[in-house]
Amino acid sequence: MLSNMQFANPEALWLFLLIPLAIARFIQLELKRKAAVQYSDVNALEEIRKSFKQYTRFILPIFRVAILSLLIIALARPQSSSKSQKINSEGISIVLALDISGSMKAEDFKPNRLEASKNVALEFIDNRKSDLIGLVVFAGESFTQCPITTDHPVLKNALRNSRAGLLEDGTAVGEGLATAITRLKESETKSKVIILLTDGVNNSGSITPITAGDIAKTFGIRVYTIGVGKRGSAPFTQMSPLGKRTVYREVNIDEESLKAISAATDGKYFRATGNKKLKEIYAEIDKLERTKIEVTEFKNYTEEYLPLALLAGVLLLIELLLRYTFYRVIPV
Repeated sequence: MLSNMQFANPEALWLFLLIPLAIARFIQLELKRKAAVQYSDVNALEEIRKSFKQYTRFILPIFRVAILSLLIIALARPQSSSKSQKINSEGISIVLALDISGSMKAEDFKPNRLEASKNVALEFIDNRKSDLIGLVVFAGESFTQCPITTDHPVLKNALRNSRAGLLEDGTAVGEGLATAITRLKESETKSKVIILLTDGVNNSGSITPITAGDIAKTFGIRVYTIGVGKRGSAPFTQMSPLGKRTVYREVNIDEESLKAISAATDGKYFRATGNKKLKEIYAEIDKLERTKIEVTEFKNYTEEYLPLALLAGVLLLIELLLRYTFYRVIPV
């Protein structure tokens, strides 16, 4: 609920230009009111102290300026508005299928492929506040790390806890995709999406990537595939009797299968060769898969001029009371 103040008759505020004229008129009358009397010696007059009434003689004009200001604002009819929104959201169900095999520890990304992928995915989740999102991890086998949910803090915690070594090593791309499909096929949202990220070639599991892609197409699930890894060879840190050492391995990604899966499901294939490119890919997918939100806005207006008019009336009564009592001028 948002509250704002506005004026129904803002043109009345131009009347504030009268206030400087009223002040100037008061000064003019005050100067005329001062008496000019000639004395041969004014030393005796200097010992006469000013009365409280003399010190506060400007209070009546101040009352008049305040009354005039309040009446001008009341004429402008201030209104407070309360705004409410009715949001109709067509959510999207998304499953992140993340490769956590040993090769994801390659350090061609900083700090490595897996951590870089997790960091970008966490940012992606933060941008999808109204969507159902789940997490499937795979290596030599696949596992649902978090079912689709709107409880994104739980999802993000599950993503942070995903690491290489949780599952038997290998790269079961088909199994990972099939598990993600299982999590999505019962979803009631109109749009269902899988973002599958891997750095290798399918070498485990009983379901091939192409077969899993056909299943996704049958259920109307769009699959975005991301191949992670620089072209050529990538550095790995290995432990040896002499301590840590860096070795290099060839980067092999089954791009043909990933492209075929995306093409069959009306998705898109991306190749990420560094942290910046990976971030750009998720940003592009975020733009392609935006939640449809229809917003209907309602506004209620409340008149606020009455308290101002009443306050002006009270000040006017006080001003009249003071004028004809304490500040009364007795004509000579």
